Amino acid sequence: MKSEVVILSCESYEEELVYSTLKKGIALLGGWETFLKKEEKILLKPNLVRKTEVERAVITHPAVVKGIVRLLKEEGYVHLSCGDSCGVGSAKKVMEGTGMDQMLEDYGVTIVDFNEGSTVSYPQGHTAKEFFLAKPVQETDALINLCKMKTHALERVTGGVKNLYGCISGLHKAKGHTQYTNADIFARQLIDLNQLIAPRFCVMDGIVAMDGNGPTSGDPVKMNVLLLGNDPVAIDSVYCHLVHLDPQMVPTNVHGETMGLGTWREENIRLLSEDGEITMQEAVERFGNPDFNVDRKKQRSNLWNRFNNGFLRYFQKKPYIVTDKCKKCGVCVEACPVEGKALQFKNGRKQPPVYNYHKCIRCFCCQEMCPHKAIQVK
Repeated sequence: MKSEVVILSCESYEEELVYSTLKKGIALLGGWETFLKKEEKILLKPNLVRKTEVERAVITHPAVVKGIVRLLKEEGYVHLSCGDSCGVGSAKKVMEGTGMDQMLEDYGVTIVDFNEGSTVSYPQGHTAKEFFLAKPVQETDALINLCKMKTHALERVTGGVKNLYGCISGLHKAKGHTQYTNADIFARQLIDLNQLIAPRFCVMDGIVAMDGNGPTSGDPVKMNVLLLGNDPVAIDSVYCHLVHLDPQMVPTNVHGETMGLGTWREENIRLLSEDGEITMQEAVERFGNPDFNVDRKKQRSNLWNRFNNGFLRYFQKKPYIVTDKCKKCGVCVEACPVEGKALQFKNGRKQPPVYNYHKCIRCFCCQEMCPHKAIQVK
């Protein structure tokens, strides 16, 4: 059976437009009852990586979250909660900066804290045999993945599959980066995580996406699309087609297929839009952006990935601090998951931190957490 992905035009975050577009997309997939039961506890998981202005396209837009909440409430789904494990700060603080917290409160949605959690055994995992999952993730019956269309320094893109990494509680995400230290193996543990959590539904906010130095320091770019479905690999694959990136160049797509989470293959994806079924070529012609700034360089071989913990790592992309942008705030140093830190201040905070590339594992947590766009990967 083919994975169904709905792709719909949505040219702004005007709330009624977003709501009506989402309503149309859910109807095309058979309605909420296809994926959820009324009595279930449902957790909404947007991308709330850090506190920022919504115009920067770093987080899932509040209008998308609100649209989903409205549609669930209208159909009688009342046991709703919303949360994320942020890179810096708390989800509540991120929400407060956008008004999302008040909206959720108005609709009776519980804002949950992802900082508390415990280890969950997953013996059937291909790569990861356990995860430290946030307590609300463990306690929910169904999770709805509300991801953001962005680029990513490690995995090329972040979307449906990568968004669930925020289900790992607090600083335990850093441990994952030190344990799974290249794009290939990190992707495999992401697939294990997705299979453990088994999200019921996925919405990708691509109205304004992020290209370039993503996932937090890139540039907003209008894509004017919403993608919906229950196969996050297929959704991520459609995203790749829209930005003229070969889906096979994204490790989460490749391992998502081989490990049985979903499909990246065009022939196994059924695309639905306003006027019914469409081909991938038609979708690209309508919604694609060949100028989207994403890494399209040839994928490295498995041999490279296998030995990247050794000398070959020094030929890989590295994070660099742009000194005239650096505010010497120290967020990058705090974000580094490596024991002993791979970047440190040398003389107080008179100068930007300095990297020790012998220690650096190329996880790019520093680049992702920098609030000033002062770290680039090249």
